[in-house]
Amino acid sequence: MNLLLLYTLFAHDARNFITAQILTKNPTCFMIGFYYQRERNVVRMMVTIGVYVRRGQRFMRRWAANPRIHALLQGGGYLLAGFFGSAASLGHYLQPVALGLICAQTGWASVLTACGSCLGYLLFWRSNGAVGVVWAALGLSAALLLQEKRIRQEAPLLMPAIATLIVSVTGLLFQYYGMNGPPVPFYILQVAMAAGTTGVFCYAMERRDPVVNWLVYGLAVLCLAQVAPVPYLSFGYIAAGALAVVGAFPAAALAGLALDLAQVTPTPMTAVLSLAYMVRLIPGRRSLMKYIAPAFLYFVVMGICGTWDLTPAPGLLIGSVGALLLPKQTALPNRRSEMGPAQVHLELAASVLRQMENMILDTQENPIDEQALIARAAERACGSCPCRKNCREQPAQLSPSILHRPLGNGSDLLGGCRKSGRLLMELRRSQEQLRAIRADRDRQGEYRTAVGQQYHFLSDYLQDLSDELAQHRAPPRAVFQPEVASCSVGKTRDNGDRCLWFAGIACRYYILLCDGMGTGPEASRSAGQVSTMLRRLLSSGYPAAYALRSINSLCALQGQAGAVTLDLAELRLDTGKVTIYKWGAAPSYVISHGEIIKIGTATPPPGLSVTDGRETVERLSLRRGETLVLLSDGAGGEESLRRVWMDTESTSGELADEILRSSQAVSTDDATVAVVRLHAGAAPV
Repeated sequence: MNLLLLYTLFAHDARNFITAQILTKNPTCFMIGFYYQRERNVVRMMVTIGVYVRRGQRFMRRWAANPRIHALLQGGGYLLAGFFGSAASLGHYLQPVALGLICAQTGWASVLTACGSCLGYLLFWRSNGAVGVVWAALGLSAALLLQEKRIRQEAPLLMPAIATLIVSVTGLLFQYYGMNGPPVPFYILQVAMAAGTTGVFCYAMERRDPVVNWLVYGLAVLCLAQVAPVPYLSFGYIAAGALAVVGAFPAAALAGLALDLAQVTPTPMTAVLSLAYMVRLIPGRRSLMKYIAPAFLYFVVMGICGTWDLTPAPGLLIGSVGALLLPKQTALPNRRSEMGPAQVHLELAASVLRQMENMILDTQENPIDEQALIARAAERACGSCPCRKNCREQPAQLSPSILHRPLGNGSDLLGGCRKSGRLLMELRRSQEQLRAIRADRDRQGEYRTAVGQQYHFLSDYLQDLSDELAQHRAPPRAVFQPEVASCSVGKTRDNGDRCLWFAGIACRYYILLCDGMGTGPEASRSAGQVSTMLRRLLSSGYPAAYALRSINSLCALQGQAGAVTLDLAELRLDTGKVTIYKWGAAPSYVISHGEIIKIGTATPPPGLSVTDGRETVERLSLRRGETLVLLSDGAGGEESLRRVWMDTESTSGELADEILRSSQAVSTDDATVAVVRLHAGAAPV
């Protein structure tokens, strides 16, 4: 009977077992059934918890991949950066750190930073924060006015100079009207801080460099040192404690220096944080020691200095213990380590190329001798004139301005000339020569500009390679797999469209659609040459913007203006973001939940000018299953997409084939359709 009950226990559910043990009234079986039922309930509860955990994880992944959430968090970060930046203080006088943040941003980023800084100035400084509000307003105006200007890119010191001008002029006005202006030494310090912080933030926005990161960390601690929700908990101490545990030595030392300059405690914090970093270098240390070192060493230094201030201790302890959740960034940029020779060579080559660029662009042309052209015209006109001996006028003394205006019937010529028709003809010939000389010089100027651009691009590329070697950063990990399909049909045997997709470096993936203008062998040859060259540039790691402008210069110098159009999509397989570069190409489209969204507009093709032409840039995301469609001029545009049934289950190849077949009813040109999707959870192919 017991064996029968045990079989019932393991072969059936607990209800059948309890029925059996009640019928037999066996105490042993009753206890076994009781414990089995309890374990079964525990297992059910654990399974239920696991289900909810997995659901929560899926929800968090979808939430983290939502571009709107990213935009919201990024906007909140800009607001907080401006808010905390307004709290910076030296000698109990406000400093223009928030102004540097505003001037370094563009667009909505600068607007949100300015709003946060205005709120912070009014909250932290009350009536004394009026000058800070003026700084924020003027800095926002400058950032918005210059955000699309090329001079901002060509003159990296422009925004620091503008910030310096804003602080200096407002300081003088506040001093003149007696509106609580700072003393002269602190006024000079404010001007210097405006230039320095703006320069640091502008450089940090362009490229990541360890030295600039240390300076940014120090400025962040300087701002947070004045923010204390409760008396014994300052955000500056928390940040300083974390940097002492996970940051590099310069970052820890600069954080301590920022606390000393903020004058929030009489204890020398530079010594405390420097010693806390040194604890990590002790051999055979325990792992717990470094996490309590900042707070412990603060008490030691405080006792040595004979001061008594317990305010920093809680913040240092919370920051150092909280550093357990932060990634370690203790590696110094060893520019002379095993990669030292390569870095030195790259930096030297970059500096030489930049010098060559400056030499080419600074070449001064000799002025055109317009008076010599007039003298030559007078010599040809008067050399065989029978009246030259009795002529009282001197045509060679005419003003050069006569070559810059229409001559008409010769009414502007000398009144005493008896053979004005001959002189008029020669002057018109001189005008043609002047126009030819100017056209030739303009062409030479384009050549110099194109060569200078290539030197500039190569210099920046080599400098970026050197910086990457110095940082020793782990390569990004791809979390998306691209799915690309292309369908193309030509009006003749030689198709003038080229569609390529290939992998770049650092989780970059490219889809290139190059459309040769027109049809036939000439369009096919132009598209093939340009697409091959662009693929080689991008595959070697050349930045997309530089590669496209190099192609533009090449087309302009070869006299092939408008020979091709370029449509390039750069996919980041680690983030799912896409950057679309267009130069003369037709608009692209994003299909999201059945809705068709137009991306980009028609622009002039490359090769028209070395300096004036530029690609358009659009940024989007394919992380939530969106579909990107690239079309050539002959593919029909949005009308072709509207005629296609958008089936979410169809593959990229099927969708591309449907769009191409829909466009053939009205197309008179080579037609190509490329469909791009991203799938999560796989390595790139």
